Amino acid sequence: MSTSPHSPRRQRKALYTAHSAERRVRMTVPLSRELRARFHRRALPLRKGDTVRVLSGSFEGREERVARVDRRGYSVTLDNVTLKTADEKMKPLSLGVGHLVITRLNLSDPWRRRSMRVREEDVTPEERGEAPPEEEEAPSAESPAAPEAPAAEPPSEAEPSPAADTAAAADEAEDEAEAPPAKPARRSRAKRTATEEEDEDA
Repeated sequence: MSTSPHSPRRQRKALYTAHSAERRVRMTVPLSRELRARFHRRALPLRKGDTVRVLSGSFEGREERVARVDRRGYSVTLDNVTLKTADEKMKPLSLGVGHLVITRLNLSDPWRRRSMRVREEDVTPEERGEAPPEEEEAPSAESPAAPEAPAAEPPSEAEPSPAADTAAAADEAEDEAEAPPAKPARRSRAKRTATEEEDEDA
């Protein structure tokens, strides 16, 4: 009794005996509406670096980057999609490709760009896998120190004006008037001794 080529038995056998190229085709994931309109493709084989959205399960609605594609088990591992084990450890959760839709493509591979017929100018830096340009640092609040002003030159010695001479003379007169009277000079000890001896002789 012969079996049909489309029988479940043959399909299951073909699934597990497929080589790597066939497995790549079997792991094709549909594109989002925006990507369909942009690239005019309905689906593409999934690869590492693509961003996908989960359609069902406990992580439904999450958009994460593909961390690993396992063709042997027909499963995909995403960033930040983990499962807690019995010993309180976190391990990556494997998902089937039937629960995913691609929202952003990884076009860093030139072969993939050529196969999709994408022009180089249409590829964004994020799709190339390049880091986005860093924003220019805002100027600091402290403004740079202003250049120091040149030191003032000492005033040149010019001839004093007559008005300045009059004012200076008046100031000196006031200072002399306010000064206390000078005390009489004290005689030296030698002079006083000589005077006392003259008085004694007289």
